[in-house]
Amino acid sequence: MFCALLFLGLFAVSPTTAAADQSAFTLSSTAFADGGVIPKVHECTSGGGNDPAKKNESPPLAWSGAPATAKSYAIVMRDLSNANLIHWVIYDIPVSTTSLPQNVQHVYRPSVPAGARQVYYRGSASLYGYQGPCSPSTVNTYEFVVHALDRTSLTSLNSGSSTQTAARAIAAASVGSARISGKS
Repeated sequence: MFCALLFLGLFAVSPTTAAADQSAFTLSSTAFADGGVIPKVHECTSGGGNDPAKKNESPPLAWSGAPATAKSYAIVMRDLSNANLIHWVIYDIPVSTTSLPQNVQHVYRPSVPAGARQVYYRGSASLYGYQGPCSPSTVNTYEFVVHALDRTSLTSLNSGSSTQTAARAIAAASVGSARISGKS
C-alpha cells in the first residue's frame, strides 16, 4: 500500500514539475516590454516614407531557463496580424549564447553570434536576416520566439532556404520555446 501511495504521489508531482520547467524558459528585450511598442529604430526602411528614426535594426534579445537538452537556438519573428508572415529567421545559435545584440548584421553568417546563420527575406527589402515591422497604416503585433533545439546545427538548411522551410525545420527540432511580442 505504501509503495502505491508513494508511486501515486510521485506521479502527481511530475506534471507540476514539467510545467514549472517549461515556464522557466523566458525571452525578453531591453528595447520593449512584452506586449509593448517596438521602437521605430527596429522598423523597416523599405516601407516608404523618409523617417530617419527607422533603421531596420533587430532588437536586443535575451533568454534564460532553456531546457537542459538544448544544443542550439533559433529565433523566428512573425507578423501575427498579417497571416503570420515571417520577418526573421536566425538559427544555429550556439547553446552557450543567451542573447543577441541590437542590429545583428544583415548577412547569411553574421559575426555575432559566431556560427549562426540567417534566412534571406524575400519581401519588400530582399536581404538576409531581420526585416523590421512594415505596417505604415495599421498597428500590427509581432512575435519573437526563441526555440531550444535538439541539435547543434540544422544541416538541411542553406543560404537558399525559404523562411517557411526554415521555420518547419526549427519547429521539428524544438524541445522548448519562449516568446515575446510587441506592437508597431
